[in-house]
Amino acid sequence: MSKLLQDVVGELTKLPGVGRRTALRLAMHILRMERESVSDMTRSIDRFRTEIRRCAVCNDLSDEEICPICSDPERDRTTICVVEQVADVLSIENTHQYRGLYHVLGGVISPMQGIAPSDLTIDLLCERLRGGEVREVILAISTSVEGETTLFYLMNRLRQFEGLKITSIARGIGFGDELEYVDELTITHALLNRREIE
Repeated sequence: MSKLLQDVVGELTKLPGVGRRTALRLAMHILRMERESVSDMTRSIDRFRTEIRRCAVCNDLSDEEICPICSDPERDRTTICVVEQVADVLSIENTHQYRGLYHVLGGVISPMQGIAPSDLTIDLLCERLRGGEVREVILAISTSVEGETTLFYLMNRLRQFEGLKITSIARGIGFGDELEYVDELTITHALLNRREIE
């Protein structure tokens, strides 16, 4: 194999979920692309890496100091949905069901990985809540052990804000799941978060 091809494959395997086979397929695809398209791609990646910044309000990724969601006057400013990562914002936005604001924590509390509450943007969230405009915080955190720890910690921190409604996204059995294959914790969440059928 060519040294140049080996180098490209080696770099592509650094991406999450990309093994050697996929990297080789991608490298061969790049080789078939027009030179100008490849230049545009590498320029975009380089600009993204050097020019992207965090929104000063919600910690989402942005081209500007304030992200488009936070600067949108049409958004409901009384509700903040707290998520772990930027990808979670994209997932929720793709549903077209939520019109409030967001707050990106930047991860979850994980003592095993050395991530403490101070490593997350919890203080920035509390700062936003001190203004008094927010009436509800929706905690959209994963159901992992670390996620549950983070959820518990956040609920305790947010209780200091009198009159603030703290909710969590529903947890339970996914559409199409068979009950016999669902773990006990998920079933427990499903039972606790049950709703009346209309």
